[in-house]
Amino acid sequence: MAPRPTRGTFKFDKYHLVMEALRASGAAITEHAPEPMPREWLEAVHDPEYVAEVFRAAVPRDKERRIGFPVTARIRDRVRHTNGGTWLAAMLAKRHGYAANSAAGSHHALADTGAGYCVFNDLAVASHRLIAEGEASRILIVDLDVHQGDGTASLTAGREDIFTLSLHAEKNFPARKARSSLDIGLPDGVDDNGYMATLDTHLPAVMCEFAPDLVLYQAGVDPHEGDKLGRLSLSDAGLTARDRYVVRQARERSIPIASALGGGYGDDQSEVAGRHARSMLAMADENTAVSRLLE
Repeated sequence: MAPRPTRGTFKFDKYHLVMEALRASGAAITEHAPEPMPREWLEAVHDPEYVAEVFRAAVPRDKERRIGFPVTARIRDRVRHTNGGTWLAAMLAKRHGYAANSAAGSHHALADTGAGYCVFNDLAVASHRLIAEGEASRILIVDLDVHQGDGTASLTAGREDIFTLSLHAEKNFPARKARSSLDIGLPDGVDDNGYMATLDTHLPAVMCEFAPDLVLYQAGVDPHEGDKLGRLSLSDAGLTARDRYVVRQARERSIPIASALGGGYGDDQSEVAGRHARSMLAMADENTAVSRLLE
């Protein structure tokens, strides 16, 4: 069995608490249960031998240490469903403009191993399959987690039909960064104004130049000033402004956008879950507002 994460930061109860917060919000939400990600879809992006290790719940200890927890049969089944959730969110976004996966955003998983609490890379797998199935032709992955999406960048490198934009804390994990299509490394302590100014400089230009027909958004809340693993200083209002801005940039161009949960860490799991829930509700509200203007 792999050792527990040394800083005790990954707690699976966050996901349940996110759903409780969403249900308690009083907002009109529709819940969907995803199908597990098919094995062949995973093997199209990840090394089949690594996929086999996960499916057997026999991941070598060195890989489990990189992931941060043991990969049991229960974890295997969970990650297959959360990966399927990103595919489902993308398909629902095509119908409704926006949809959210209340889990996943596993952007550190690499071809032959998981890493950083990520087993399979749902963003890369879903992107590959959406294009392979003809559901999209050009996908923009906007990664605003506080950590660089090194796995996503590596797994989509060289593809002209997938663009990865990562805005992250430069001095944070991973120590060795991969090369996204566009990386913006931020200094420690960047606040709401500095963050939004940087995002406004780059996101509209990428959308205009790359011209995606689908956006996948890694909406981690770990840039928050109170996050245990973050090094940035966004407030609650700053996170909301960020999320509304990303959705608005996509929807004003009539581009569907699907979000994945991403990172968020702290001792009070209810507090972290509340940030995630508010993030998704703000994005849904922005999608509704823009959709009305487009009618």
